[in-house]
Amino acid sequence: MKTKLIDCLRPLMLGAVLLSSTAHAAVQTLDSVVAIVDNDVVMKSQLDQRVHEVQQTIAKRGGAVPPAGVLDQQVLERLIVENLQLQIGDRSGIRITDEELNQAIGTIAQRNGMSLEQFRAALARDGVSFDDAREQVRREMIISRVRQRRVAERIQVTEQEVKNFLASDLGKMQLSEEFRLANILIPIPESANSTAIQAAARQADEVYKQLKQGADFAQLAIARSASETALEGGEMGWRKAAQLPPPFDRMLSNMSVGDVTEPVRTPGGYIILKLQEKRGGQAMVRDEVHVRHILIKPSEIRSEAATQALAEKLYERIQNGEDFAQLAKSFSEDPGSALNGGDLNWVDPNSLVPEFREEMANAQQGQVTKPFKTQYGWHVLEVLGRRATDSTEQAREQQAQMVLRNRKYDEELQTWLRQIRDEAYVEIKLPGADQAAQ
Repeated sequence: MKTKLIDCLRPLMLGAVLLSSTAHAAVQTLDSVVAIVDNDVVMKSQLDQRVHEVQQTIAKRGGAVPPAGVLDQQVLERLIVENLQLQIGDRSGIRITDEELNQAIGTIAQRNGMSLEQFRAALARDGVSFDDAREQVRREMIISRVRQRRVAERIQVTEQEVKNFLASDLGKMQLSEEFRLANILIPIPESANSTAIQAAARQADEVYKQLKQGADFAQLAIARSASETALEGGEMGWRKAAQLPPPFDRMLSNMSVGDVTEPVRTPGGYIILKLQEKRGGQAMVRDEVHVRHILIKPSEIRSEAATQALAEKLYERIQNGEDFAQLAKSFSEDPGSALNGGDLNWVDPNSLVPEFREEMANAQQGQVTKPFKTQYGWHVLEVLGRRATDSTEQAREQQAQMVLRNRKYDEELQTWLRQIRDEAYVEIKLPGADQAAQ
């Protein structure tokens, strides 16, 4: 987890030496360039740090670490592609503010059930400095935004595509099963001739035979795969069958957990999948509440106290028998519901602000609540009904749209990553690696 070193290490490239942090007179080994990537470089220190992190990850999973030369080349290729995306981000003016970065770090700590201090301590135990961790998160946020601009924003899913998908056999499978997968990709270069294609096919068959003989999938993925997830043991996470290119969508339903597919030719190369886990889908039922309310907002001419007083007065008038809907039409300042007598129709409680949701949950059907405050102002609400709604169809449409977007995104991302790699000038200076320049 090192910073982008082109600026801070430029003096080193001119012949300066690194002194120890304790200012000892002894000269330390000079850092070196392992790859020139367009207008930037990848340093040996970056490569060593990332290799160390990958080795730790593999060790925690209990896997065997691939030979050093193989791992070095895999990690270097990942760093080159990351570097290209960071350069695109820099040219595009993408910046991550300290506030955004702090918020992201806090979210990561929270997801791991830790406070910020506990997260710092956990990093220290793993031998990772907090500053290095922040820098890695910053890099990942930049890469994510670059991909959002260059890939995700170009993807469109039409309503007709969603309908066609739901009417298809694959669409009907969406609620039935979901798979956690790992993959190995043996790439086929663009415009490859028959010799290169045959060589890739032989490599894929060799890997498949090793897997059938009991070889560790994660280790082979790290050593042989060209997939973006190679260094994670090929881990892809949970996917619906329809998110996968044919014929994987049909193959997986008949596979058992732990099985691997035979190599399948795809536009990017030969892919082997391992089925890690399965889980089934179920109907989507959610609670909904039919509610109406009156909203009174403070303003420049009405103080907070006067706003509260008006809300309390309206509550009293309702309690004395005046019509809720008429008062909402006359006084409510919620433009979306006032003309409907304050009626919000059936709503999902999770879509509402916490204070409103809590008051609504505690109110009995037909009960008008006392005035309460939210970020929007002062409210009086009445619960008109409660129901459990089968939202499976709506959920199916949302799932279909997400699946189609993810499928298009995965395909477009791999194509785009290959494109920027092919178009870049890359000179690899890692000893033992092939020299490449474009």
